[in-house]
Amino acid sequence: MGEHQVHDTSDEQRTRTFVRAMLDDIRALEIMIERDMIEGNIQRVGVEQEMYIVNAQDYPAPVSDRVLKSIGDPRFSTELARFNLEANLDPSPIGGDFLRAMEAGLNEVLLRADHAANAIGDCIVLTGILPTLQESHVTLDALTPEVRYQCLNDTCMAVRGDRFTLVIDGIDPFESSHDCAVVEGASTSFQFHLQVTPETAGPLYNLAQLITAPILAAAANSPVLFNRRVWHETRVALFERTFEYRSTPQLARDFPTRVGFGEAWVKDSILEVFRENAMRHNVIMVRDSIEDPFAALDDGRIPDLSALALHNGTVWRWNRPCYGITDGKPHLRIENRALPAGPTTVDQVANVALYYGLMQALENDAVTIPQRLTFEDARLNLFAAAQHGLAARFSWLDGHRTGARELLLHDLIPTAREGLRALQVPTDDIDYYLGIIEDRVESGRTGARWLLDSLANVPEAMRAAICKQAVQIVHQRQARSVPVHRWDLISPDDAAESDHGMKRVGDIMTTNLFTVRPEDLIDLATSMMEWRHMRHVPVETASGELVGLLSPRELLRLRSSEIVSQQQPMPVSEIMRPDPATISPDATLKEAFAQIFDNDAGCLLVVAQGQLLGIITERDLLQAAIKQIPGSRE
Repeated sequence: MGEHQVHDTSDEQRTRTFVRAMLDDIRALEIMIERDMIEGNIQRVGVEQEMYIVNAQDYPAPVSDRVLKSIGDPRFSTELARFNLEANLDPSPIGGDFLRAMEAGLNEVLLRADHAANAIGDCIVLTGILPTLQESHVTLDALTPEVRYQCLNDTCMAVRGDRFTLVIDGIDPFESSHDCAVVEGASTSFQFHLQVTPETAGPLYNLAQLITAPILAAAANSPVLFNRRVWHETRVALFERTFEYRSTPQLARDFPTRVGFGEAWVKDSILEVFRENAMRHNVIMVRDSIEDPFAALDDGRIPDLSALALHNGTVWRWNRPCYGITDGKPHLRIENRALPAGPTTVDQVANVALYYGLMQALENDAVTIPQRLTFEDARLNLFAAAQHGLAARFSWLDGHRTGARELLLHDLIPTAREGLRALQVPTDDIDYYLGIIEDRVESGRTGARWLLDSLANVPEAMRAAICKQAVQIVHQRQARSVPVHRWDLISPDDAAESDHGMKRVGDIMTTNLFTVRPEDLIDLATSMMEWRHMRHVPVETASGELVGLLSPRELLRLRSSEIVSQQQPMPVSEIMRPDPATISPDATLKEAFAQIFDNDAGCLLVVAQGQLLGIITERDLLQAAIKQIPGSRE
């Protein structure tokens, strides 16, 4: 959604005017299709590259304004989070050497962005979700200060209240709480477009819906969120659950999500999707100076349909129909939004080679899809791919059940070869890009599988170092265009050896906490300390509010007091320290050392956005310091 000159919906008259303009735009599009005004003698493709800005410590760097100013290129724009950027390549005709040209164009914008980031000590990384991202990075301070993003955030929070909780049933139990929608900025994608004719738009849209699941299974690259292993493509769950605008009654009625797969196959016309967007989803931002599309048509001009485009851009279907104008001619296109960014440009182009090849080869079969597979099965296929990657199993055409790898290797990759040949793509290019897909699927090593295997059997305390090493490797490999299936796994020794930079508290804190409530008995707390050999127990309420700390110091005071002789059950609140020392996960270890000494504390509780994330003790800091001594034992 690239619209900048927008307003929120607080002005009812302005909003009603906008809604009327949007409906006029839909009617005008109907007229343009009836009059055969939509361009149909050429097919073009285009891509949008989202990316992370990363600092020298391998964390997100919220400096998009500075990087954009340095780049000075209109192809680049902001995203929701200040640590993201987007670059748009110019559309080009499909066929011939378009894949090689696409890779060259992506490398050029990536290099330009990386040079601009390097100038201020940062770099650019392509990944679906940055492995080092922490909850402290997705606060309101990281929201890009533009009206359109404020509208999105305000609308989301108006439905959710002061905070909302994300729960994802992943490999590791995942639950996090947020006071803004910036967490969606954790998700970066590689979006690609295919221009279609009005006659083929409906069937091809259905085809795009069908093939997205197996392509996503082969392209998964977002398995870690906030240091926890979740889905192979966690972006799908994260995006859908962050922008959850439905009210409680709508949820009860199974009202369709604003971010999702849609409701049904297209039956007759792609206009069904535009109409559904208008009927199902309220306007969340508006603009002024809207052109009258009927006046434009009467004058022989092409209307920009800006109201329709703005609203359409706030309904995030995984496949989205779009209207646009290129070289003065109106066109329709299908935008695929499901695939993640990275891990390299060559991996991304291999993914789209599979997509464009299948869209070409299966075009004639597309009209039969609604009769051969239920829409619900197609939707569930997408979630299976997101959750399990290449291990997913699908319900496929004509009642066939198949695994993702089997389907890709024996059916879809060979079919895509035929489609690319029909587009007159050079044989060497077909072999190169689809060969990458074939090798990736055969080996099973997607970007997600590479990181998950690197984290397998690694102690939780080592995960942060593995994730930091992963960020460094992605940055190095994307510059050399080494596809991910050829990457070696990260070893714990390599991660520890490379992790000599300025560490942060979040890198070494303990997150597997045992806590007590203020009303719990002291006996329970002391038993926990004995059983688990703990010296510090945080105290938090049932709602998760940190209210105190229990340590040996408080217990010693209890034993020396007269209270202990009363033989009455005593709650923790009677003796806990109500103002424990806290620290941000982004603080350096040097800052943590200083705070421990200043507060004469044996530990620091790690807190972000008012939530207890972990604990760091004197022992943790000493062990981290010892590891920096040359020749020290790990």
